[in-house]
Amino acid sequence: MGNKLKLVSLFSGCGGLDLGFEKAGYEIVWANEYDKDIWETYRYNHKSTFLDTRSITDIDECEIPECDGIIGGPPCQSWSEGGAKRGINDKRGQLFYDYIRVLKAKHPLFFLAENVSGMLLERHSDALNEIKELFKEAGYTLSFQMLNACDYNVPQDRKRVFFVGIRNDLGLEFQFPEPSDKHFNLRDAIGDLPSNPTPVSNGVKVDKEKPQILNHEYMTGGFSSIYMSRNRVRSWNEPSFTIQAQARQAPIHPQAPKMTFISDNLREFQQGKEHLYRRLSVRECARIQTFPDDFLFVYKNIAAGYKMIGNAVPVNLAYAMAESIRKQLSSNVK
Repeated sequence: MGNKLKLVSLFSGCGGLDLGFEKAGYEIVWANEYDKDIWETYRYNHKSTFLDTRSITDIDECEIPECDGIIGGPPCQSWSEGGAKRGINDKRGQLFYDYIRVLKAKHPLFFLAENVSGMLLERHSDALNEIKELFKEAGYTLSFQMLNACDYNVPQDRKRVFFVGIRNDLGLEFQFPEPSDKHFNLRDAIGDLPSNPTPVSNGVKVDKEKPQILNHEYMTGGFSSIYMSRNRVRSWNEPSFTIQAQARQAPIHPQAPKMTFISDNLREFQQGKEHLYRRLSVRECARIQTFPDDFLFVYKNIAAGYKMIGNAVPVNLAYAMAESIRKQLSSNVK
C-alpha cells in the first residue's frame, strides 16, 4: 500500500480526527460539515480538502468520491449523559443511519466512527446493538471498544467509544492499539503558556492584531450551581478533566487550588484565592486536545471556539488509531 489512502470524512467538525489521520499519511479528499460556525476554521486548516457544507441527509451517495476509508463522529448530543439521552430517538442520533448509508454505497476498505461513552448507557443498549448489526450487515468485520484518550498521549481524561470496521473480503479483524507507556499532564500540555490570557466577557471575541499565541483568550462570567456542584480544578501533575463543548463548562486553570468541599452537591472557591479561578483559554483547551499551535480557530463568538474544540477527537488519539489501522491494513492488503 505505497500510495496514500484516500479518505472521506463525515461530520468533520473542525477536523481533529482528520488531522490525526493526515499526520499518519492519509489524504482527506472530501469532508462534510453542516455547522456554518465551523466552515472557516476547517477550510483554513485543511486547505487541500473539499468541504461540502450541506446536510448529509441532502447528499446523494453518488456525489461523494470513491475512497479507501470513511471516518467521522455522528453528532453525540443525543447519547450524552449531559444531554437529553434520547439516543436513536433523536434526529441527531439517527444520523448514524446516514453514515451507514454512505458506507454501504462507497464500500471502502475500512471505516472508523467515534462517539461518547453515553452510548453504553443501559437505555441505549437496543439501539447500540442495532447499529453494530447494521455495520456488520454493510459487509464489515466490526471491532468496538471504549478508549480513554489519556492512554494515547493526550493530557486529558476523555472516554469515547470507537467502531472500526474492516471490509469482510480482507479477512482482517482490527486490533485496537495498546495504551502508551507514558502519560502526560497539564504541566506538559500548557505549562509554557502565559498565565494571563485575554479575558472575554459576554461570549464576544476580542479582536487582536497578530497575537503571539493564537486564540489565547478565555470566557469570563459566572459559574452555575451545576458547575459548582463538584471540583473543577485538576493540579499541574494530573491530566485535565474532559474538555467539553460548552464554554461555561470549561475546567479551571491549574494555577488555582482545588475547590473546597461544602456538601455533596456544593463546592466553593478557596477563600482569599478567588482571583486564581478562571476558565482555561481556548488555546489551552486546544493544547489539551493536542491541536498544534498553528491550528487557527476562527470565530466571532468565543463560545464557538470552545464548542469546536470540545467536540473534536483529540489529534493524538486520532493519530494512534490511524497508525494502527494503516499498519494492520499494510500487512494484509497489497
